Amino acid sequence: MTTASDLTTTSSTPVPGTPAAAGFEPTRLETAYDLVARWIAQGDVAGAVVAIARNGVMLESRAFGQRQWRRQPLRAMSADDVFLVASVTKPVTAAALMGQIALGGATLQDRVVDHLPDFSGPEREYIRLIHLLTHTSGLPDILAENEPLREAHAPMSEFVDGTCRTPLLFKAGEQVKYQSMGTLLAGEIASRLAGRSLPDLMSMTLFEPTGMASSILGYRHDLDDRVAAVQLPDGVEDATDWHWNSDYWRSFGAPWGGMHSTATDLLQWLQLFLDDDPQDLLGSNVCAQMLADQTSQVVGLNKADQQKNRWGLGWRVGAFGAHGSPRAFSHGGATGTLVGADPETGLTCVLLTTCPSAPLQRLLTSIQDALV
Repeated sequence: MTTASDLTTTSSTPVPGTPAAAGFEPTRLETAYDLVARWIAQGDVAGAVVAIARNGVMLESRAFGQRQWRRQPLRAMSADDVFLVASVTKPVTAAALMGQIALGGATLQDRVVDHLPDFSGPEREYIRLIHLLTHTSGLPDILAENEPLREAHAPMSEFVDGTCRTPLLFKAGEQVKYQSMGTLLAGEIASRLAGRSLPDLMSMTLFEPTGMASSILGYRHDLDDRVAAVQLPDGVEDATDWHWNSDYWRSFGAPWGGMHSTATDLLQWLQLFLDDDPQDLLGSNVCAQMLADQTSQVVGLNKADQQKNRWGLGWRVGAFGAHGSPRAFSHGGATGTLVGADPETGLTCVLLTTCPSAPLQRLLTSIQDALV
């Protein structure tokens, strides 16, 4: 019988090395780093960290610009600073649910209503767990009442209740439409199956076994000296108390976007999916399932989405810069973050910035241009 301890094994860690040892042309790689430096010099991006590995060789992480957090003094950004990674959280939430599936608590073909009895109503009985993890459930990205809920500092349970009642945009499996609320329900089901909070479940089964000591769903105040603020439009911080840098949102721990982490931790996370024996992450073949093109298997999905909007379980498949292979996997975050890897080239990238509009696909392509 599989137990929780069977699902927590440590992956291999990339060893430090030079760009040449990792298979980069050093001059071209500097061109990519210069792109970030220009963003900083132009004032577009306040701070950033770039971490790259290839074929098990990890380059020294580069930190750019300044780190700012509330009233603390400005200082140079450090490679081990902590970022709110936004939707980079989604594949981690997917992995938490997949861990419970590996334990036998559920299957991908289970109906959502069988785990969340309040999730009832027309067409809801057809929505299965696989639809939550592939953005094909018909749920909206964000609730219509999202801002009032955040303004009221509503607890997670109110977001879950709202998602159980919100109208569907389409029948399950008909379209691929990005949906944070599907990830919310995936996290809620994982928590109920495990009998513990989602932050605790992630810490126990994902972060601690992989040495991700600075990662958490939600917030820890021991991170105060390292956390970096997200750049917000003028006036937002004075006008609201539920923005990205607020106490409420930092501690909320949204399953769809509330994780804090560092570049090094996220490199370690990505490495789990590149190890020779991927079943070591969460149980039998979980990593392979998460990276496989699942949307092509969704019954009734339109052909355009099957071909151009490909998702694994929590991971976007194939959309990885201009030179990514069909096997590449990645996810971005609205706070200015992008992580991903390509098994074909061995490239692993973690791009963390403080700027929500940073053109990170352009930076990723520049890094890919440096491969030899």
